[in-house]
Amino acid sequence: MANPLFDTLFARHAGQDTVFLHLPDGSTMTHDAFLRMTARFAHQIARLGLEPGDRLAVQIAKSPQALAVYAACAQTGVIFLPLNTAYTPAEVSYFLENSGARLFLCDGKAAEALAPIAAKADARLEVMNADGSGSFADAAAGNAEEFDTVSREKDDLAAFLYTSGTTGRSKGAMLTQDNLLSNAQVLTDYWRFTADDVLLHALPIFHTHGLFVATNICLIAGAQMIFYPGFDADAVIRDMPRATSMMGVPTFYTRLLDREDFTADVSRNMRLFISGSAPLLAETHREFEARTGHRILERYGMTETNMNTSNPYDGERRAGTVGFPLPGVELRVCDENGNALPQGEIGTIEVRGPNVFKGYWQMPEKTAEELRKNGFFITGDLGLIDKDGYVTIVGRGKDLIISGGYNIYPKEIELVLDEAPGVLESAVIGVPHPDFGETPVGILARRPEEAPDCDAIMASLTDSLARFKHPRKLVVVDALPRNTMGKVQKNILRDTYKGLFQPE
Repeated sequence: MANPLFDTLFARHAGQDTVFLHLPDGSTMTHDAFLRMTARFAHQIARLGLEPGDRLAVQIAKSPQALAVYAACAQTGVIFLPLNTAYTPAEVSYFLENSGARLFLCDGKAAEALAPIAAKADARLEVMNADGSGSFADAAAGNAEEFDTVSREKDDLAAFLYTSGTTGRSKGAMLTQDNLLSNAQVLTDYWRFTADDVLLHALPIFHTHGLFVATNICLIAGAQMIFYPGFDADAVIRDMPRATSMMGVPTFYTRLLDREDFTADVSRNMRLFISGSAPLLAETHREFEARTGHRILERYGMTETNMNTSNPYDGERRAGTVGFPLPGVELRVCDENGNALPQGEIGTIEVRGPNVFKGYWQMPEKTAEELRKNGFFITGDLGLIDKDGYVTIVGRGKDLIISGGYNIYPKEIELVLDEAPGVLESAVIGVPHPDFGETPVGILARRPEEAPDCDAIMASLTDSLARFKHPRKLVVVDALPRNTMGKVQKNILRDTYKGLFQPE
């Protein structure tokens, strides 16, 4: 029976005793060992009553076992829902209830706090720790190491990824088998990945970049991964001489450039450095090339589409641009009515192709708003196509902030800040940051005769927002600037505070 996702990514390596993962303790895991673990997990998922099309949510640390859960979902036809490990229990509650997840895997340290939330959502809770231990793996230990792969079609759903909206309500992007496969296959060819590659994998695997791009490409190519739990500059510099490629967010590259021991000699065996998930400063491009002789390849993607564009492997990689539409992806720049604009004019980027998601889970109205009947997805990003065909992102609609590779939606933070003592209203903006590309700053309009306590407000955010969403700074003002229609003019605020974190 056919299962395009599992067959193409995983089953092709059946019985292979070749190395798949290099682990932090110096050990390795072969494709064969990984697939045997996957089969044990697949049996366990089935024993717990999940059927094809059911959702399995995870909020677990990056590990080979966590990756095997993704593979086991593909093998059983279960929809995989990875959640950011920084999400608070209050945030997790919405994802479980909205998705209707039947099984939820979490870290043992968080199980007590998450148990009532899982129960409320009618999801069975099992534990999977960073070292691979826990109730799920323990129960799976005695299972058979072969599993009859469930038949699936290319248009069947494979994963949900939640992406927040400006209203603060998260949307579950429904990704099919073909969405994931078509994109990974194109990128494998476009970026020239082969079985000779060794990827430095320091990205999280709850995000499309680390899972559906980096991991899927390596699986298709038969490449190896040096699999870190997170980014560690010491470890990356140590291992780079035996690697050939790295995918990262801009923060990875600024961290490396801060190190004197990161030299051209260290990177001499590398053939490709890729950056995405946040804008890479032109200064970082120049400094990296001067230090190493390598020109970082920047690309553009999003949760709903995976990758849309890329600077060329051969040819000029232009700083400040995200290159050309990938093969099979149509990209146009449109006005607010969906009319294509002439080359060089700024408008909203729309994309169409096999990579574009199926829609938002249980949100037909929102799907209709953002996914045109002709298949073009309205990204909300503002950009232009220059005379040479390079795509440049010049801004983002809906005031999206991308910090260190994470999407941050101001409205979600503003709803919390507005409730703080002494705050009349708030506006959250993204300002340039040398390390994270940009970072959120909260502008607080004070109440008459009552000044907000910024330290107390920052401390109070811990229970309601994941750490990466916390404003890096709070600024108190008498009033927020507004236009004649009463709308807060965030462009003025961004201009006013754009130098907060820039070197003098």
